Amino acid sequence: VSGVWFTGTMLTGNLAVYAETDLGGRQTRDGVALAVFSIGVGAGSLLCEKLSARTVEIGLVPLGAIGMSVCILHLAFAPAIAAQGLDVRGFIAQPGAWRIVLDLAGIGLFSGFYVVPLFALIQSRTPKDELSRVIAGMNIQNAVFIVAAALGGVALQQLLDWSIPQLFMALAIASIAVAAWIFSIVPEFLMRFLSWLLVRSLYRLKLHGIEKHVPDEGAALLVCNHVSYMDALILSASIPRPVRFVMYYRIFNIPVMSWIFRTAKAIPIAGAKEDPQLMQRAFDAVDAALAEGELVCIFPEGALTKDGAMAPFKSGVEKILARRPVPVVPIALKNMWGSMWSRRANAKEGDLLDRMRVPQRLRAHVDVVADAPVEGSTATAGSLEAKVRSLRGDAA
Repeated sequence: VSGVWFTGTMLTGNLAVYAETDLGGRQTRDGVALAVFSIGVGAGSLLCEKLSARTVEIGLVPLGAIGMSVCILHLAFAPAIAAQGLDVRGFIAQPGAWRIVLDLAGIGLFSGFYVVPLFALIQSRTPKDELSRVIAGMNIQNAVFIVAAALGGVALQQLLDWSIPQLFMALAIASIAVAAWIFSIVPEFLMRFLSWLLVRSLYRLKLHGIEKHVPDEGAALLVCNHVSYMDALILSASIPRPVRFVMYYRIFNIPVMSWIFRTAKAIPIAGAKEDPQLMQRAFDAVDAALAEGELVCIFPEGALTKDGAMAPFKSGVEKILARRPVPVVPIALKNMWGSMWSRRANAKEGDLLDRMRVPQRLRAHVDVVADAPVEGSTATAGSLEAKVRSLRGDAA
């Protein structure tokens, strides 16, 4: 968050000089540039709420960081406006003026994508009794970064004789470096971005009861029907908190997607006949994750549906709850059958591509439905299966 304040201060604090040296020297150009940037920030913040589907979508943070850095870098290479004494209309008519306007609007737009989810994330994951202290500390840190940006801009221009485009270029490079460092130590941001981008490109999601029934904190076990190879990514893109998924090891090892699963700390599992040791390690990992207060999601059917119908829930869910009786949230995926990543009916065992079906619907409407948590001490495989069947209804 403080990095965005640093970037914004460095940019807006030098717009007056930029207007004087590169935009034709009229003070009105400074006002126009600042207005365009501010409108971009407002638009980005509003659009962020729309794209987030009323959840804290931290997957937008990498998009904001990348977009903001690219726009700043593009602005740094924009040719100066040579004409002098032009009004706003005359300035807009100059070659290259629209590029500058769009770059400034883009910087503001992507800044909204960057900072709004971060603010929401801090508020949602901070204990309520510490929230005021955390926000106060963050505001102090923001103030330090604002002062540093103001002094840094003056120092670079006065001591090193940097031009404003050179300053913008350095700012873009620094933003890219900081973003890369953050996403390397907290890969959840990049993982959420990739899953959000992939899922939103292929499906149109509608969420029911996710915010109400999935707990904001503390351990819980999520149980869901298993329709497609994309189920874990769809749930990951739908639930604001990080989720540890238990998945069949062959799906876990799918090229490209395996990196996302590993980054999300998914737990691979095999059948007792295939690899009993891997199966036991999976149960141990699930118990450890629940003990740490994490969300864990399992697909109790144990395999993808071959015909769109739900299979009976296996007893593995009862073994998990016997060791750690946490609340269980039933979830159903609806309208996934028939998508590209669901299995072909009666497909023979073989390669993944052999089992995938030609999609009957592009960007299918998918409903993700959650119900109230069930006490883990009383839940059974049968009762949970009945809950999910009820949520799913007739829509496979």
